[in-house]
Amino acid sequence: MPKNWFEYLDKDTLELAIALTGKAESLRHQGHTIYPPQDKIFRALDETPVKKLKVVLVGQDPYINPGQAEGLCFSVTNGTPAPPSLQNIFKELVSDTGCPYPTTTSLLPWARQGVLLLNTTLTVERGQSNSHANWGWDRFTHQIFKVAASLEKPVVFIAWGRSARDALAGLPVQDPKRNKILITSPHPSPFSADKGFFGSKPFSKANRMLAMMGVSPVDWRLP
Repeated sequence: MPKNWFEYLDKDTLELAIALTGKAESLRHQGHTIYPPQDKIFRALDETPVKKLKVVLVGQDPYINPGQAEGLCFSVTNGTPAPPSLQNIFKELVSDTGCPYPTTTSLLPWARQGVLLLNTTLTVERGQSNSHANWGWDRFTHQIFKVAASLEKPVVFIAWGRSARDALAGLPVQDPKRNKILITSPHPSPFSADKGFFGSKPFSKANRMLAMMGVSPVDWRLP
């Protein structure tokens, strides 16, 4: 369990995290297929420690098909075709920044630069979207978002779609005086990308906000 984040959490939140990972492991032993792999449930927190945090990108829940979920929201394991939402993210990335279209499907380079790629729900049953939405993961991840919003350092929050915005509800994520900025748009899924995600320029906006707050920008280019 990633101590770099968990040291900021209270006992009840830690116990919740332990209980939910145990529940996922129990289902695996019963023959259920759960994504992501057990050792990658907290990967987003592992790859983006608090000291590196610059951006929080809020996802919903892991991908539901084999070979996709790798513990980072919107990201899929290299060698696996990009799902439609990720394809649209890449289209906007190219349009926004002018970078080449990525050949990788993993967003790990973003995570290692300080972009917390955290789903609101951290596990899912194979083939069943939102199947673990009522487990209580949202209570745990809300506490992570709360930690990010309470840090003294500058942080940009990116919320694509209503679910992501709801995950940040009640938190001081839009407070320029405290160096907290929120960027929102519709979700990049094929059902909503044409309703305002395309053309929203989240990557250049995030870098512009980081620069205004004295933080080095994220290199959004991917291999």
